[in-house]
Amino acid sequence: MAAIYRRIFCGIALLQAFVASSPLPLDTMPRYFQNTPITRRQVSVSQIEHELGPLLSPNSAIFLPSDPEWANVNERWNTLAPPDIEIVVQPAEESDVPIIVRYCNDNSFEFLAVNRGHGFTTSLGTFKGVQIDLKQLTAINIEKDRKSALFQGGAWAREVIGTLWDRGYVTSGHGRYEGLYGLVADNIIHLNVVLADGSVISVNKTSHNDLLWAMKGAGHNFGIVTSFKLKIYPKKVETWHYHNYFWTQDKLETVFEELNKIQDHGKSPVLLGSSYGQIYMNQSLSKTEAILWWTFAYAGAASEAENILRPFNQIEAISEEMGDVPYPDIVTPQNTDIASCGSAAYAISTVLLQTYNITAQRQIYDLFNRNAALYPELAETSRLYYEGYAVKGMQAVASASTAYPHRDENHLAFFATAVPKGSDLSDPAKTWAKDSWDLWNAGQPTRKPATYVNYATGNQYELLESIYGYESWRLERLRGLKNKYDPNNRFRFFVPIVAADEEPKRIHG
Repeated sequence: MAAIYRRIFCGIALLQAFVASSPLPLDTMPRYFQNTPITRRQVSVSQIEHELGPLLSPNSAIFLPSDPEWANVNERWNTLAPPDIEIVVQPAEESDVPIIVRYCNDNSFEFLAVNRGHGFTTSLGTFKGVQIDLKQLTAINIEKDRKSALFQGGAWAREVIGTLWDRGYVTSGHGRYEGLYGLVADNIIHLNVVLADGSVISVNKTSHNDLLWAMKGAGHNFGIVTSFKLKIYPKKVETWHYHNYFWTQDKLETVFEELNKIQDHGKSPVLLGSSYGQIYMNQSLSKTEAILWWTFAYAGAASEAENILRPFNQIEAISEEMGDVPYPDIVTPQNTDIASCGSAAYAISTVLLQTYNITAQRQIYDLFNRNAALYPELAETSRLYYEGYAVKGMQAVASASTAYPHRDENHLAFFATAVPKGSDLSDPAKTWAKDSWDLWNAGQPTRKPATYVNYATGNQYELLESIYGYESWRLERLRGLKNKYDPNNRFRFFVPIVAADEEPKRIHG
């Protein structure tokens, strides 16, 4: 059971240090008696619990590996290269986070802040230390101006969408409202940030404005956001219309041609918030060939949506389904709710695209079919995923104004397959992922590979510039800010601009 501590116990660990036999070993000597901080050796997780617990606010929790809840608090979507978590701390108040960071610094422990555990990247596998789990920090408060809301750092999509909707509002993100309002980064007004040294700063246009630029696209390299203020917007419709299609492979070229037409180089209707697709083996529809599944969501009446979707309605489908639901419920028919996520060791490759190359899409499909036949154990969980959004709002923001570099990209695609535990299929799975990536990029030969930062995988062929931008000034600016705000490279585990195995001195741009 999680150990929950109250302030009445503050000072116990310090008292024990004074009454212990003298002299104190260097690795247990209080930091303020040391001329130079010394790494502690053989510090047990129970000792960390005993020392840190009394310093935290009531209802904060510490989980040890022996705790029955350990597996739950460490659950991740991708377990291919998971972080090595030695102890989990769940702060109950924002003010606990800097205390935890300073404790880790004083005792030479690495720390990793986590919200939902959906990171793709294998760079997380280089971490070993204390996980700061923000899931108790979920407060959402609408500001008096009714144009913004304050979210704590542990709030996640389902809570944000549902809470705002019930109060008559929506907000944006890399998602269905992107066409109207842009990215999350474009709507940030203010952030409360804990830096690597445990100090707490306000980040906005008048305070640490340079860091505000970096936080909008690369913030995980600089600090822990304990809360932030974001623009919100009145909801304008009561229901969203969805239409889902199942197509056989002979319709592939026609489907992608129509997708390119409706997207029209970023000019897709702003209310057609999302078009998601999957290519996968569906045994109930075909035993031998992968099928195409596509889903569209429209912020408005079914009649308006179906008029836009007329070209797709003319493509003969195996099956179709449609309906109208409130915005918080659209995730279920579009297969993006929490039930669609399963924990496994996934081999992944991911790309950003301006448009779909039809020839490349056929090649990727054929590769999928061949490998599904060769590796039936992989075929069951293998997917080609496609994400399309209305992008007008995102592209209306000047590219140089934030650290996010890829405003000229219109589609996100990735391949994923779960490697069965204990199997020898890891290499074939990774090869399948790489081959798909190669074909996607071969389909746009005049452009450099681009990667959405939140879907970055850590694959060796995934260049840092593909994530943070090929313009030399972007990484130079980010690394200059890294030297200023995190000179010891403490935040280096999630898609780092400076690799975990690099010395801090090498981060100079």
